[in-house]
Amino acid sequence: MAPLSKQPSQPRPYKIGLPQWHHPEWYAPDQRTTDSLTLYSQHFTSVEGNHSFYGVPSEASVAQWVTQTPDDFRFCFKFPRSISHSGELLSCDHLVVEFLQRIAPLEDRIGIIWLQLSQQFAPQHLSDLNVFLSRLPSHYTYAVEVRNLRLFDKSDNERLLNQILMRHKVNRVIFDTRCLFANMKDDDETRDAKQKKPRVPTHVIATGEQPLVRFISPVDINLAHTSLSQWVKKFIQWIDEGKTPWMFFHTPGNQQAPELAQWFAEQLHVARPDIAPLSLWDKQPKQGSLL
Repeated sequence: MAPLSKQPSQPRPYKIGLPQWHHPEWYAPDQRTTDSLTLYSQHFTSVEGNHSFYGVPSEASVAQWVTQTPDDFRFCFKFPRSISHSGELLSCDHLVVEFLQRIAPLEDRIGIIWLQLSQQFAPQHLSDLNVFLSRLPSHYTYAVEVRNLRLFDKSDNERLLNQILMRHKVNRVIFDTRCLFANMKDDDETRDAKQKKPRVPTHVIATGEQPLVRFISPVDINLAHTSLSQWVKKFIQWIDEGKTPWMFFHTPGNQQAPELAQWFAEQLHVARPDIAPLSLWDKQPKQGSLL
C-alpha cells in the first residue's frame, strides 16, 4: 500500500487500533521488540489490552507503558477473566479493586475498560450485571461484550441488556465477524480464527457515548472493503452525533491488521477530509551511517 500523506495535527474524532502492539510481521527486521509500543503509539491512538484478560499486569509494566506512549494514547483493557468468567460477578469486588488500582497510574491513558463475558453468561444473569455495573467507579468509561446468542434475540432478553447498559451509560461492544465466517477459505489461520472468534449477530447500537466495534476480516482484506464502507458511514453518523466511536481491526493471524486499519482510515478521510488519515511505520531496516 502506498504511503499516505503526512497526517494533520488535529486529533481524530474517533479512536483506532489493533488487538496488540507487537507482531513479528509488522515491523522492520531490526526493530527491537521493546520499542514496539513506542512505534505503534506514534501511528495508532489505541490498543486492545487483551493481555489483562489473562491476569493483572505488573506494576513495572504499567510504569513502562506510561513512559512509552504519548498523552493522547488510550489502552482499552479487558477485565481479567477471574472477574468476567468466574460466574460470580457479585463476589469479586476485591479483584475489581486490585485491577483498577494497578492500572490507575496510566491515568488519562485508560480508555474503555471492557467486560468480555462468556457464552455461559445468559439472560438469567443480567440482574447480576446490573448490580456489578452499579458498583464500578464512575470516573472510568466501560463496555460490555456478550456472546450468548439469547442476548441477541431482538426481544425481551436483548432489550433488558440494552436498557441496563444505557442506564449505566456503558457501551455495548459490537464484534463484527460476518466477513470472516462468510469466507470459504480453508487455510490454517482462517480455521483457527473461526474456532476462536464468536459467530454472533452484528447488532449496531450505541448504548453509550463511545461505541466500540471489533472487526475481523478474512486473510484477504480486500474482501472486507464492502462491509467496512458501511462502517465508514456509521462512524460519520456517530461523530456527527457527538459520539466518539472506537474501532479495533483483526485479521486471521493479524498480519494484515495494520493495512486493514489504514484502508478504513483513508476511506473516512476521503468522505470527510477534516478527519486525518493513518500512516504506517517504515518496514525497511534502518541504513547504517557511512560516516
